[in-house]
Amino acid sequence: MPLSKYKRILVKMSGEALAGEEKFGISPKMITYVAEEVRSVYDLGVQIALVIGGGNIFRGIAASSFGMDRTAADHMGMLATVINSLALQDALEKKGIQTRVQTAIEMHSVAEPYVLRRAIRHLEKGRVVIFASGTGNPYFTTDTAAALRAKEIHADVLLKATRVDGIYDTDPSKNSNAKKIEMITYIDLLNLGLKIMDSTAVSLAMANHLPIIVFNLMEKGNIRKAVCGEQIGTYVQGA
Repeated sequence: MPLSKYKRILVKMSGEALAGEEKFGISPKMITYVAEEVRSVYDLGVQIALVIGGGNIFRGIAASSFGMDRTAADHMGMLATVINSLALQDALEKKGIQTRVQTAIEMHSVAEPYVLRRAIRHLEKGRVVIFASGTGNPYFTTDTAAALRAKEIHADVLLKATRVDGIYDTDPSKNSNAKKIEMITYIDLLNLGLKIMDSTAVSLAMANHLPIIVFNLMEKGNIRKAVCGEQIGTYVQGA
C-alpha cells in the first residue's frame, strides 16, 4: 500500500462538481463517486477536512449581478453549501466513515457550529470534517474559506479539486493551444490573473506558506495520487 505524503489535508471542491452531468442540484451518482474518492484516502490514515461550494444550487455573486443585495445573496449561497455538506455527509457515512459537519453560521439542529478545537479533535479521532457556510461572512468565497480553514487546522496542503487537470496559461476551453503549468508560484498565479482560484485565497495561502495542488476531480484516483505525492495537476508554492 502506498504511503501518504501528508498527515492532514483539506480538499476544496466546487458545488458544480456534485451536479455531475446535470446543470443543477446534486447527482446521486456523483456524490457517491466523491465519497468513494474520499474513502480511498481515508483508508491511508489521512486526516481529511472538506469545503464544498454551493454553485450547483445558488451562487451569490451571480444573483447580485441582477440586482439582489450582495449580502443577502451571499447568505443564500452559504446555505446552499450546507445542503451540499449534509448530502456528502450522508454519502460518506454510508461508506462507513464517521463525519461531522461544522457551520460558520450557527444552526444547531442541523450541524455543529464551527469550533476550531472541536474540529481538530474530530480529525484526530479519525472523523472527516466538512466545513460549511464559507467563512460566515459575505463577500468571501468558499476558496477563501478553504484556505482559512486549512491554515486554522494546520493542514499540510490544500487540494483544489476542479473539472480541469491543472492550471493553464490561458483558458483551455477557449484556446486549444493552452499550455498546462506543472508548477507555479503564488505571486505568478496572481500576476498572470489566472482564475483557477480566488485571489484572496491565493494571497492568504501565500502569506502563510500553504501549498496548493490543483487537479481534476473527475479522474478516478486523483485525490489519492495527490496525497501520495504523485505528480498530478499543478503545484502552487512559494518562490
